[in-house]
Amino acid sequence: MSLFSPPPAEERRRLDALRALNLLETPPSESYDRITRLASQMLGAPVAAVSLTDSHRQWFKSAIGTAGQELPRHQAPCAVVSTSGQMLVVPDMLEDERFAGSPLVRAGIRFYAGAPLLTREGLGLGAMCVLDTVPREISPAEMQSLTDLAAMVMAQVELEHAFGRIDPVSGLPNRLQFLDEFAARPVVEAAAYGVALMVDLSHSSQFGQAVTVLGPAYVEAVARHGAEVLVRTLGGRNGLYHIGGCAFLALLEATRPGGWQQAVAALEEAFAAPVPFGEVPVKATPTFGIATFQPGQGSADDVLHAAASAADEARSAGSGASLYSADSHARSRRRLRLLADLVPALAAPDSLSLMFQPRIEIAGGACQGAEALLRWCHPELGAISPGEFIPLVEQTALTQPVTRWVIRRAAAQLAALRRDGLGLRLSVNVSALNLAEPDFTRHLMEALEEHGLEPQALELEFTESALMRNGDAALAQLRALRAVGVDIAIDDFGTGYSTFSYLQTLPANIVKLDQSFIRGLSASARDQRLVATMIQLAHDLGHRVVAEGVEDQAALDFLAGHGCEEAQGYLIARPMAEPALRDWLRAGVRAAA
Repeated sequence: MSLFSPPPAEERRRLDALRALNLLETPPSESYDRITRLASQMLGAPVAAVSLTDSHRQWFKSAIGTAGQELPRHQAPCAVVSTSGQMLVVPDMLEDERFAGSPLVRAGIRFYAGAPLLTREGLGLGAMCVLDTVPREISPAEMQSLTDLAAMVMAQVELEHAFGRIDPVSGLPNRLQFLDEFAARPVVEAAAYGVALMVDLSHSSQFGQAVTVLGPAYVEAVARHGAEVLVRTLGGRNGLYHIGGCAFLALLEATRPGGWQQAVAALEEAFAAPVPFGEVPVKATPTFGIATFQPGQGSADDVLHAAASAADEARSAGSGASLYSADSHARSRRRLRLLADLVPALAAPDSLSLMFQPRIEIAGGACQGAEALLRWCHPELGAISPGEFIPLVEQTALTQPVTRWVIRRAAAQLAALRRDGLGLRLSVNVSALNLAEPDFTRHLMEALEEHGLEPQALELEFTESALMRNGDAALAQLRALRAVGVDIAIDDFGTGYSTFSYLQTLPANIVKLDQSFIRGLSASARDQRLVATMIQLAHDLGHRVVAEGVEDQAALDFLAGHGCEEAQGYLIARPMAEPALRDWLRAGVRAAA
């Protein structure tokens, strides 16, 4: 075997380590040049270099005294240093049969001394070397200096590597490191792994509430806690990566006892303990995405996306864990596409539109209001259900632009209806997340003023559960809206908190009974008792009551008998576009006349 090449298995490990550092073919760096200059000065050598041993060449990360950037590995003394992991001193290269024919000798180099650049695992990456044009000896003190300089080079390598590849909070390798290491992992070594496990701690409702109350420092506490639990539960740091935020990826061995199922069960138990954060312990509930893979099949991105897709599927399904499948991947890709395509849809003239569902006063049958409902016609996917894209919007920063689009469009269309003599007021669904926007009330008033509308022209609907989750900030914004005359409706009433104290706390003046209680009203004595109680409850607190989902006359008669003020549902009218709403309203006026 050649002195210039180690055994094949060891050589693969060495090359993997070298390439994972991303040093080859990188531009000059003053950090390395400074050490090279110091080596030249300390050892009185005209030539010095930081040399890296690639598969077929010696490549100089830093060099002074030579214009060359690389030379063949089989003729380079630095290759011997990398192979042996030991310092090499050649007093006269011309007299050494290993190097007598080297390009270095032909270029006039006679003396060489090199100290190995060793990783923590003892793998030789290259050498910190000095060269001279005359034969010479080197003292023990100079050999120690060269060894120290090599250690300084490796410290710089680790510093740069850790700066961009190790998460400073968790101490685990990050996503970039996973992509590089997975791609560089030999097939024989990759065969030991078979499962990629995504662990995401950032998608429980309690996590969001804790961040709102405790601030960004809590996110760091969760990330540190997550890393500690993973290392302790999975038996070490090998194969663990901090992908971002509070999300982690673990590569599990194919032969792991109990498989990924046991690993997930153990992690669920470990994460049951609250996250320590001062005197406020908060539980971080994990979501797991599991993806299996075969060595040599698929890229690192494929594996990461599959695990993330499975975790996304688990969140959407409300389950703790999900195994990747082609169907779940397709659903995940569709969700990502919808979010991406919604941005241009906001600017397109005909992608988004409003439909209007009238609601009538039960006592007299007159229509004085309608609910504006957002609709999306995708240019390629066709009609997208609001039940599909609205929950996605509420998980992203798109909540603000979408809500503002609805408010502006509703105000413009309402003003057009009124100019044509159709007196009406519109209600719009608003996310409670909008109440966290400090300028939400100002933007709403500007939209109304632009079209000459009074504050009572638009009614804002919020779900009760969303309002309660957003706490004091939401209440303060609601009070500001009510102070300027905007009506506030509690949507889907009866499905959330629905208590006396709850209604007394919220500055709302309208209650919309959820359709789940109304649709079966005529046939369910239980629902009749519930609806009668909720109407009485709302009236006792001074709220106006609107019933959604009215689909038969018996339900409407029951509501009328119990004093419900307004009704909305298919018995009255289905959602319709603005031109159809005009015709419907005019027909109602003619019928009344």
